[in-house]
Amino acid sequence: MATKSRSFLSRVSPTQWVALLLTVLAVLFVFDNRATVTVEFLLISVQSPMWLILLVMFVLGWIIGVLMMRKRRH
Repeated sequence: MATKSRSFLSRVSPTQWVALLLTVLAVLFVFDNRATVTVEFLLISVQSPMWLILLVMFVLGWIIGVLMMRKRRH
């Protein structure tokens, strides 16, 4: 009995398609937001590309979410 080989595109799950789409959108966002911005917080002033500032805020939010989930489980 011969097994049918599925095409590459049919082996990609919907979750992987969404991840690929989000990755493409993130890359486009980075290329579109390369301008330097100034962020001021209390007495600290930081100049950096906008995408980097947003990435740092995303990572901080993700870390806080992970820490809150750990506390909720215990």
